[in-house]
This record gives sequence, C-alpha cells and structure tokens, in this order.
Amino acid sequence: MSSQITIALSKGRILKDTLPLLKAAGIELAEDPAKSRKLIIPTTHADVNLLIVRASDVPTYVEYGAADVGVAGKDVLLEHGSTELYEPLDLQIAQCKLMTAGKTGYEEPATGRVKVATKFVNVAKRYYASQGRQADIIKLYGSMELAPLVGLADIIIDVVDTGNTLRANGLEPRDLITDISSRLVVNKASMKVKFEAINALIQQLSAAVDAQTN
Repeated sequence: MSSQITIALSKGRILKDTLPLLKAAGIELAEDPAKSRKLIIPTTHADVNLLIVRASDVPTYVEYGAADVGVAGKDVLLEHGSTELYEPLDLQIAQCKLMTAGKTGYEEPATGRVKVATKFVNVAKRYYASQGRQADIIKLYGSMELAPLVGLADIIIDVVDTGNTLRANGLEPRDLITDISSRLVVNKASMKVKFEAINALIQQLSAAVDAQTN
C-alpha cells in the first residue's frame, strides 16, 4: 500500500509560512519554487511531493484526491464550502480577518438592499442572509477597494491584514465576519488509506505549531 503523500500549497505567504512547519516535520523542498517552473516539487522526504496550485484551487485538489493534504486559508475554505474535507489542524499562520469595509464615514442603511463587491460570493450570501438583509452580490477578482469609490458597490467584503490599503483608498474596515488563519485539510479517502503516514504528519505539524506559538 502506497504511503506517498502529495501536499497542495499555494505560492506566497502561505508557502513561506508553511515551509518552517514542514521542515520541523522533516520535510524540505528539493528545489526552490521561486526559481523553478515545476508545479510538482520533490522534497527531501522520499514519500512526500508538493503541488504548487492557486490558493483558491487547494480545496478542490484535495477534495478530488489529486492531493492527499493541503494548506488553505479559512477564507478559501469557507468560500469553497465542501463537506468532503477533514480540517484537523489550525496552523496559526497567515493570520488576518475577513471583514466588511466601506468609504470612511459612510453610514450603511439599516434597511433596504445593499450592493456588495467581493470575491467571497458564497460567504457574502450567507453573511447577509444571517442578518436578514437583502444584498446584491457583485463578483470581483481584485482591486476590491475601487468598487465603493466608483459607485459599483456600497460595501466590500475582503481579507484585511493591516488595513493600510483600505485607508490609503479612503475606506475603513467595518464588521468582522471571521478571523482567518491557514488550516491543514485532508482528503477523506486518503485519511483512511494512508492513515499512518498522514496521522504522523498531522502530529508532527501540530508539535511544530505548538513550538512556534509557545
């Protein structure tokens, strides 16, 4: 029975913050993804490979078994909304907040429809439904801060770290939807078939997270 584990990761902050945790688990990249065009990266662990994919695609690769394990932000997981993934570990990295934001001083009407621009369409629908509000959700893929400035939307929903980008564009954060951090997710079938190998990885990463946060 194969104990080969494939881990799906996205470039950027999550990859950078995950590498020290993997190193503590005895897994280091055999090549630098910043200098390589390869999307399948071997590691120093004979039974572990990494897939480099878009952040929003990590849950899909894991859900359908193309990867056994992945690391994804809670914002991505909430938007994906799958019940086919285990989420055994909060890695406590890439921490930020998912918030509403609007023009500084803008008073959102207490009733009536609100226009909301976001790439988190499913999250936005659930959020406004939970408030009993009618919302017109406008899907955007980037430059979210522009939407209120040009009248496309009243409010945006986006990930907020320092809030500097919002303030630089005359916006301010409003309501907190949820705190975000990166989570380890596992394919349900892989967890059964490769239980020992994946469980060992989970335990090693958990110890690394504890060591990093204490």
